[in-house]
Amino acid sequence: GEGEERMNIPKDCRYTKEHEWVRVEGDAVRIGITDYAQSALGDVVSVELPKAGAKLAAAQPFGSVEAVKAVSDLFAPVGGEVLEVNAALSDDAQIVNRDPYGDGWMVRARMANRADLDALLSPADYEKLVAGLEGGH
Repeated sequence: GEGEERMNIPKDCRYTKEHEWVRVEGDAVRIGITDYAQSALGDVVSVELPKAGAKLAAAQPFGSVEAVKAVSDLFAPVGGEVLEVNAALSDDAQIVNRDPYGDGWMVRARMANRADLDALLSPADYEKLVAGLEGGH
């Protein structure tokens, strides 16, 4: 990129060092990949996701994103149980590129332990991480 483009880092999410986001919605959480991740991956070709009912373990892989350039594991920001999977992505995986924090979400889950959130990066911390990655090349 030209370095001018500001990465979109919503303030209502928490983040992992592997570039997943999690947004708490009542007693459920929504999980996806960040703007930085979709931009680094390039055009997303397909997304492999678990089925509803699958168990997530914090910091463990739960699926993968295949892009033109690379395949990248998805790491669960929190542990819990998958309630819903974004079926739209099986028809059009590039929603992840267009709207990573909105329609491009990946799974909704019930959190097993809210304390998992405390281990994640705040928006400010994630912004620092991304700035370091962008500046460090």
